[in-house]
Amino acid sequence: MPKATSMSHAPMKAAPGTTKRIFGYIMHYRWRVVTIVVCILLGAAAQAGSALFLQSLIDTYILPLVGATNPDWGPLLTALTLMGCLYAVGVFSTWLWNWLIVTVEQGTLKDIRDEMFAHQQRLPIGYFDTHEHGDTMSRYTNDTDTLRQAISQSFPQMFASGVSALAALISMLWLSIPFTVFTLVFTIALVAVVRFMVTRSGMFFIRQQQTLGGVNAFVEEAVNGQKVIKVFNHEDATASEFDRRNEELYQASAAANTFGNNIMPVVGNMGYMLYVLLAIVGGAVALAGWGNVGLSGSGTLTLGTLIAVLTLSRAFVNPIGQVSMQFNMVMMALAGASRIFALMDEPVESDDGTVHLVNVELASDGRTMTEVDHETGHWAWRRAADDDGTRSLAAASKLHGTAREVALKAKESAVTSADGRYTLLRGDVRFTEVTFGYAPDKPVLHDITWFAKPGQKIALVGATGAGKTTVTNLINRFYDIQQGQILYDGIDVRNIVKPDLRRSLGIVLQDVNLFTGTVMDNIRYGRLDATDEECIAAARRTNADGFIRMLPQGYQTVLEGDGSGLSQGQRQLVSIARAAVADPPAMILDEATSSIDTRTEEVVQAGMDALMKGRTVFVIAHRLSTVRNSDVIMVLDHGRIIERGSHDELIAKRGEYYQLYTGAVELE
Repeated sequence: MPKATSMSHAPMKAAPGTTKRIFGYIMHYRWRVVTIVVCILLGAAAQAGSALFLQSLIDTYILPLVGATNPDWGPLLTALTLMGCLYAVGVFSTWLWNWLIVTVEQGTLKDIRDEMFAHQQRLPIGYFDTHEHGDTMSRYTNDTDTLRQAISQSFPQMFASGVSALAALISMLWLSIPFTVFTLVFTIALVAVVRFMVTRSGMFFIRQQQTLGGVNAFVEEAVNGQKVIKVFNHEDATASEFDRRNEELYQASAAANTFGNNIMPVVGNMGYMLYVLLAIVGGAVALAGWGNVGLSGSGTLTLGTLIAVLTLSRAFVNPIGQVSMQFNMVMMALAGASRIFALMDEPVESDDGTVHLVNVELASDGRTMTEVDHETGHWAWRRAADDDGTRSLAAASKLHGTAREVALKAKESAVTSADGRYTLLRGDVRFTEVTFGYAPDKPVLHDITWFAKPGQKIALVGATGAGKTTVTNLINRFYDIQQGQILYDGIDVRNIVKPDLRRSLGIVLQDVNLFTGTVMDNIRYGRLDATDEECIAAARRTNADGFIRMLPQGYQTVLEGDGSGLSQGQRQLVSIARAAVADPPAMILDEATSSIDTRTEEVVQAGMDALMKGRTVFVIAHRLSTVRNSDVIMVLDHGRIIERGSHDELIAKRGEYYQLYTGAVELE
């Protein structure tokens, strides 16, 4: 199998179009977004308006009262009330958009997670064989969390800061053009410094997000393999490797935050410097009685105008620092979103099949089939309306030698209705000149031709890496072959709809996966509409019922952590019962009893023999004692079939199988 890719191959910058895609999801909540934008604009207007109001408050209402004999406080109180109302509008607007953004943020993330998980279910097995599981999990956790922060904080804060800065700039121009120009010149120098710091920190923030995924993947792998680590005394080596990866994360995070955390202090200090310079220059101009020019008109520089300009300068500079701080978070979010969208852009499992598996009632002649919507115990392959089977027959006729003979025999033995649309599911499987490799330039199977008749028990034996599991992966189309044909009841499996093909094949894997839930739930996973009675009957058939009833709550015992409370053999028994309740027409047993002790195996084998009766069964086994009663045993070596026959026939040949069975040659 291909190895999982490392994080070093992941993209180190946001992919083009990522921002557009994010806002595509955000705009699912467009009316809330519109309300948020309006509230931000009102808040910025209130902030700028209060600064302009400050000039009028000082020059028109406060200074005339200084030294007055009988001051009239009414106009001042009225002005303060209006100013308070202005601030209230700003406070309410800020509260409202911060409240609304939470629903937009959580709704957007829910939509993305739903779509990401739904897409993941449609990815081919090859994707999961070549990508670290921990890194995939990191996309659901770390990457979505950075995106959450961007949607709830960074994007609105950057927009609000931009609007506030623009409102402050316009207000400054309204009051004093010379002081505005002075502020802009100073801001250019400030932006140059900030840009340098943001660029440096941005690179490291993206690197931090990438290395974080790698650390998560390594931790998950180490936790799952903890027993193996301890058995081989690799604790120190594993810890050293983790330290190395964690050091990379530390270096990236430290560098990113060293620059990132200093942006706001730099902006703040330079803002104070601007404030002091404006105060000195403005005070000198006011004392000298020089004129002032603004969009509102010209005149001498008043105290109110100077105070308003100083206030607006802070309102103009501070957003620059806020935008700079949020820019790093945005870059992290875009890097995370790129990884999320990379998963969502992975090609889904292709399926061009047109042949469906249906329930049929079979007439007494054995060929007349009537499609029904309830289970009858008989299944048939239903071709498309324009397909009567002649195309696959023509394809078989083009083959040569043994492959042609095998393919034509498959068509001949198929039980097909008179109109050619329905073919009875019998479990006739044939390989004709099949060549396959997980990497096209590295074949695992070489020109394989063989057949399995309906109801036969076919055993695949051979050394590790001979291609046994690969054969079964091709039957159910976890992978598609590069050359040749795989015929299922005379139909090319590439023409069969994948879910229906897999419905016809029950699989018991060597590596058992149990899900969080009761034992009953895990057995029912084989067929979700199965009743409790059917699940219990399946457990009895496979002899799992005995140990299940000994559990604390029997069938209602909750399993967690992949069935960590059960022994390996018990977990395998639950897996076999799960396949039994599915009641598939054909079965694949990939080392199904490898984790069960010899005594238990005898009990389980009796149940499995009953389960396999009347079905075509493919058995992969290292323990050759379990395949003695197979109808056909095929010996594979380096992707080629070197022997085929029953146990007695192969023993009589005294070939490779004989050598394996007698122990003269080790399977490994």
